[in-house]
Amino acid sequence: MSEFLLEVGTEEVPARLLDGAAADLGRLFGKAVDGMGLTDIGDVTVESTPRRLTLVARGLPARQQDRCQTLRGPARRIAFDGEGNPTRAALGFARKAGVTVPDLEVGEDGRLCVTRTIVGRSVRDLLAESLPGVVLGVRFPRSMYWTGKGGPRFIRPIRWLVALLDGEVVPFEIAGVRSGNTTWGHRRLGSGHLAVSGEGDYRRALRDNGVLLSGEDRSERILSGARALLPPGMLLRDNPRLLRTLVNETECPTAVLGNFDERYLDLPEEVLETVMLVHQKYFAVQDGEGAMANCFVAVANAASDNGGVIRRGHERVLRARFNDAQFFWEFDQRSSLAERVDDLEDVTFQATLGSYREKTDRNLEVVEGLVESLRVDDATAAAARRATLLAKTDLTTEMVGEFPELQGRVGGLYAAVQGESREVADAIYDHYLPLGASGPVPRSQAGRIVSLADKLATVGGMFRAGLMPTGSKDPLALRRAAYGVARIVMETGAEVSLDRLVDLAAAGDNSSRLRGFLLDRFRHWLRDSRGFAADVVEAVLAAPDQVPVDISARAKALASVRHTDDFEALAVSFKRIRNILEHARFSTTAEPPSVHPDLLESGAETELHGALQPVAAAVGELNSRREYGKSLPAIASLRPSLDRYFDQVLVMVDDEAVRNNRLAFLAGMLQALSTIADFARLVPDPRR
Repeated sequence: MSEFLLEVGTEEVPARLLDGAAADLGRLFGKAVDGMGLTDIGDVTVESTPRRLTLVARGLPARQQDRCQTLRGPARRIAFDGEGNPTRAALGFARKAGVTVPDLEVGEDGRLCVTRTIVGRSVRDLLAESLPGVVLGVRFPRSMYWTGKGGPRFIRPIRWLVALLDGEVVPFEIAGVRSGNTTWGHRRLGSGHLAVSGEGDYRRALRDNGVLLSGEDRSERILSGARALLPPGMLLRDNPRLLRTLVNETECPTAVLGNFDERYLDLPEEVLETVMLVHQKYFAVQDGEGAMANCFVAVANAASDNGGVIRRGHERVLRARFNDAQFFWEFDQRSSLAERVDDLEDVTFQATLGSYREKTDRNLEVVEGLVESLRVDDATAAAARRATLLAKTDLTTEMVGEFPELQGRVGGLYAAVQGESREVADAIYDHYLPLGASGPVPRSQAGRIVSLADKLATVGGMFRAGLMPTGSKDPLALRRAAYGVARIVMETGAEVSLDRLVDLAAAGDNSSRLRGFLLDRFRHWLRDSRGFAADVVEAVLAAPDQVPVDISARAKALASVRHTDDFEALAVSFKRIRNILEHARFSTTAEPPSVHPDLLESGAETELHGALQPVAAAVGELNSRREYGKSLPAIASLRPSLDRYFDQVLVMVDDEAVRNNRLAFLAGMLQALSTIADFARLVPDPRR
C-alpha cells in the first residue's frame, strides 16, 4: 500500500479561512478517491499553516482493481436477420464493445451481451488527472486571479506544489506551477527550497527550517511558552478563539511577554481587553483573584526575541492604543448619555426605518407592551424604560467610534460612572445579549425586557419593510436576533405568548411570516439546545397553546412518556382520528358541533364517551396548573376504550345523522386532548 503526500504552497492565507480550506481539501480528495473506485484506503490527514495546505493519505493501492463489465445490446431478433446474418445493429454493438460478432453472446433476456475485463489504471495516473480539480475546488468566500483574467482562481497565488506517491512525483500543473518534490520552509528562518522524498522527510525538513506543521504543536508551543514567561501567581486569560487565530497566523510561534503602565488599569477591563484581544491579538493576563494585570502576551512568528526588539515594539504599539482609549474615555464624559439621546437623529439605523432615535422610540413602545404582558413591578418597569432610552446613545461616543466591538458595554460602563442606577447600567450593558447559541442572557429582568424589545423591534421592522432573510443569506442577522428572543423567553420563563410577541414586533402585512420565523427559532432551540426529538417538537408546536415557556414544559413531559406502550398506541389512534376527519372534510380547528348522546351506539361508543368526560375535565384542570406529567397518563388511560371503539364502531356509516354525530364526537375528543400536543404527529418506534 502506498503513501501519498500533497502540499499546496501559497502566499499567506487569512487565518479565519485556513481551517475551512483544510477541511474542504480533505473532503474533495475523499470524493476524488471514491470516484476512482478505491476502497478500504487508510487514513487521510490534512494540516495547514498560513503558507501551505498539506494532505497525507496512507494505504492507497498502486492500481485500481480489474473489474468485469457486461455491456448489453439490441435484442437477438433485431441483431440478426431471418437467415442468421448480423444486421447493422449487431455490427454497431460489436464495434462499440471492441469485439467481433462471433464473440457476442445472447443473455437470458434475449439481448446481445458481451462481458469484458477492464484493467485497473495506475493510481498515480488517476491522481495526476484529478488533483488540479481537487486543489482548485477548495472553496473560499472570495478567490483571486493571479495569472490574468480567466485563469485559475485561488484565495492566494499558488507558489509551489508537492505531490509524491511513494517518493515518486505525481505530475500535474496549475497555472504554470508544476508539481515536484520541492517545498519551502519558514519565510525568514528557512534555508531556501527543500527536496523531500516522503512524509517523514517532509516533516523533518519543515521542522529544521522553522515550520511546525501540526496546529496542535503550534498551539502547545504558544501556551507553554506563555506560561513559562508569566510572573509567579499570574495566569493567562483563556481565549480559544484568539489561540486558534494565532495558530493559523504563524508557522513558528513564539510567546513574548510585554508590560504596560499601571495607570492604564484605571480604565475598565472591557476596554483594555478589547484593545489587546481584538486590535492587537494579545492575551490578557490576570492575577490569582481574576483582576487584570499590567502585562500581556503577544505571539511572534519567529524563533525567539533575542534582545527584546519584538517585545518593545508591541509595548510601544499598545501604549499608543491605550492612550487613544484613555483620551476617548475622558472626552466622552463631557456629555452624559441622556444628553446624547437627540444626537441619535444623526445616526442611521436603516434607510427605510430611519435613525436610531426612531429606533429608540420604537423600542420604548415594545417595552411598554412587554411591561404590561409580563406584569413587572414599577421599579423594574422604570429601569427598563430608562435603559431603553439610553441604550443606543453610546453609538455617538468616540469610544464606540474607535472600538465598535464595545457598543452596549460602553453604554453600561458610562451609565454607571454618570450616576445611573446599577439596574439601568446593567440593562444597557447586557441589552445585546445573548450573542449566540451558548452565550449568557441578560442578568436582570429589566435587561431582558430591554433586549427583547430591541430584538423584536429590529426583526419586526425589517419584516415590515420586506427585508426578510432568504435562503442561507441573512446580512441583517435577523435569525440571530430571533434566536435571542427564543432563548430569553425560554430560558428565563417569560410568561408571554408567541402571538403577543408577534403583535409587539409589528411586522405589518408580514406578521404571519414573522410568526413562522419566530416559531422556527423556538423549534431550533427545542431540538438543538434541549435535545428533544423532532416529532416531539412538532407535536407540541402544533398544539394551540403557544406560550413558549409552556412549550418547553410540554415537550419535557411528552418526551418522558412518548415511547411507553399506551402512548405509542395512542399516537396511532389519534393519527387515525385525524385521517378520518380530514377524509370526511370535517374541520379539526373550528368548534365542533355538539354530540347527541341519543345517537351514540351502546357498547364501545357509549363507553368511550363516558370515559372521555372525566378524563377531559381532569386534563383541563391539570393543564391549567401545568402538571403535564400527571395530565399525560390520564390521557393514556383512554387507550383501552379507544382500542375497543375502533374495533367495534364504524364511523363512516350510511346514516348521515349518526355519521356526523360520530365525526363531531371524534373532533371534540381530538380538540379536548390535544392541548398539550398533537399526538398524531408522534412517530411510532419501529422497534416496537
